[in-house]
Amino acid sequence: MSRIRRLLVPVAVAGIAAGVVTAPAYAAPAPSCDTTSTPYSYVVLYQPGASQRSVDTELGAKCGTKVAYYPEIGVAVASSRNADFAERIGVMRAYSGGKDVAAKKAARAEKRAAVGVLEQTQTRAAAGDLSAQQWDMRAIHAPEANKINPGSSRVTVGVLDSGIDAKHPALASQVDARQSAGCITGAADTTAASWAPTNSEHGTHVAGTIAGKDAARGFSGIAPGVRLASVKVVNDGGYIFPEAAVCGFMWAGQHHFQVTNNSYYIDPGMFYCRNEAGDAAAYEAVRRAVTYSTNRGTLNVAAAGNSGFDVTKQTTDPNRPHPVDSSCGILPKAIDGVVTVSAVGYKGTKSSYSNYGSVSVTAPGGDGAQQPPEGQGMVCPLSTISNGGYGTMCGTSMASPHAAGVAALLASRLPFAPPQALSNLLNAKADPVKCDVAACTGPPKNNSYYGHGLVNALNAVR
Repeated sequence: MSRIRRLLVPVAVAGIAAGVVTAPAYAAPAPSCDTTSTPYSYVVLYQPGASQRSVDTELGAKCGTKVAYYPEIGVAVASSRNADFAERIGVMRAYSGGKDVAAKKAARAEKRAAVGVLEQTQTRAAAGDLSAQQWDMRAIHAPEANKINPGSSRVTVGVLDSGIDAKHPALASQVDARQSAGCITGAADTTAASWAPTNSEHGTHVAGTIAGKDAARGFSGIAPGVRLASVKVVNDGGYIFPEAAVCGFMWAGQHHFQVTNNSYYIDPGMFYCRNEAGDAAAYEAVRRAVTYSTNRGTLNVAAAGNSGFDVTKQTTDPNRPHPVDSSCGILPKAIDGVVTVSAVGYKGTKSSYSNYGSVSVTAPGGDGAQQPPEGQGMVCPLSTISNGGYGTMCGTSMASPHAAGVAALLASRLPFAPPQALSNLLNAKADPVKCDVAACTGPPKNNSYYGHGLVNALNAVR
């Protein structure tokens, strides 16, 4: 990560701390813009409400082109071929994850090999009834909850992920194409191809857990009566860059989604630091977008992560060579108001891979060391995958949609409840889980491994 020191940095830092970044009143013509190098996308901070014209003027003068602009939060997405574009704008105001990856300033590609395999399809289900294999649904009492309230079609859950297969028999009736969009570039694209999955089953698996329903196969998600919106933020390389996340949260807020699920962390870092050049812009851009969606009625739910560490005690970023302190956080879960979900296996204890230390609730994510009895299913939760199939995946990515599904049931029962109220209810209605090892600290109703406890769908509907 670049730590270039420029005279403008102290001024920019002060602006970010106040939540305001002001663009220059005028901008001189840019000297010799690069017209041949590879272009990269950047998030760029402005004062909320700054005019489109002022944004276009500054970007053009500094060798950038506007891809999208969100005046409500003062965040632009820009493209530039100039290697020094961030320096021209101000290193506390602009950041490109794609550029860092290309420059090999982040080790995400290498880390993905270990993390990615965990959340790929482990086992594909054979033909026949699937209900007996859904131990994860029984663990949170989803079958009993479905009999009382399967969720309301007035509730929409935005799945910010790799896209949803809307042709899957368990999802075809739930996916709302009118509320779906592709956000990979940072600008919302509503064409069907933009939000459909290309090379990943991840988003489809997450969607099935939240709201899938296939009576012919005996499969059901937690809230099969709610609507799903496919908001694609994961590119074909498996990356979720800040501009895509910003677009996704803005789309959710603009369309008043009651809940979003975010089974990812924003690339290429693991931790973004609010006082670090580049990181500061990414952190603030995402913070503003998440806050915007929250203020518009959206409860955002996120996976805790699969690194198996206490996030409150990390001193280094596993993906990038920079120190981590209290000013740093994993995005988007570090943002105020986001529900963070750890994972448990079949026996109800923390999955070996699950992060901990700053957790709201826990939910089934599977664990190879917690083998279900024969006939109860595989170690990883079962859900929808491509081509109308069913398969298992493990990870906090699988735990998070369980919590999002329960939140959707709460939103169905209490249609006017604001996000904070839904979050409080999700916590209050969870089943307490006691610490069982020394590394876990705190009481059963609020500890470092399980937060307020295991989400409970039945409690949510009564």
